[in-house]
Amino acid sequence: MGPDPVGAATLVSENFGFGRSRRHGVDIVKGNMGWIEVVVGPMFSGKSEELIRRLRRAEIARQRVQIFKPAIDSRYAANEIISHNGLGIPSDNVTKASEIIDKLQPRTEVVGIDEAQFLGDEVVDVCTKLANLGKRVIVAGLDTDFRGRPFEPMPRLLAIAEEITKLLAICVRCGNPAVHTQRLVESEELIVVGAGSAYEARCRRCFEPNPALAAREAGPLLLRNRSANAGGK
Repeated sequence: MGPDPVGAATLVSENFGFGRSRRHGVDIVKGNMGWIEVVVGPMFSGKSEELIRRLRRAEIARQRVQIFKPAIDSRYAANEIISHNGLGIPSDNVTKASEIIDKLQPRTEVVGIDEAQFLGDEVVDVCTKLANLGKRVIVAGLDTDFRGRPFEPMPRLLAIAEEITKLLAICVRCGNPAVHTQRLVESEELIVVGAGSAYEARCRRCFEPNPALAAREAGPLLLRNRSANAGGK
């Protein structure tokens, strides 16, 4: 049986001039060198879960960690990063990327940033500065928007990162690997913060880039799901 692509992470491997290379992940002789790791994929692919896992490992290793998320993302908790499966880790809210530099403590070794696509182009310069200061920077975010287009500034972060992890979800329609985030509400706004009732993961075949059409198609299913949930309370 071949490897299952669903939920699997593809990691960039390079020889960074230290005389050795690894197939999985980045092999860096730390010293005072910083670097950037980017975790991308659609909603429900496990990006926040992977970010939390890496940050927990750093904390177990007794590294000094600071974690940030955009203040606009208050879906599950105000001062925590919460994954869709309920894992959580305390974080600081920021309204713009430059606040990360302002709040950075001198002895911090690892910086985590969730939902980086909500922080605008400035987050690229902030991550570069942090890495140049010798910090390990771990960033998670959506790489495509509700129409399937590249979600800036994530492509620019991918271009400068030492390590890239692309996660896949499972299409709720057919069960194939999902690379798209399907919007289920009628809105042309680029940013509409929501979770299971507003979005779902879909593969390239089932994805509908027109949110109005997708909302009409999903309407009866959403009503059935809400009725079922209400009946279970």
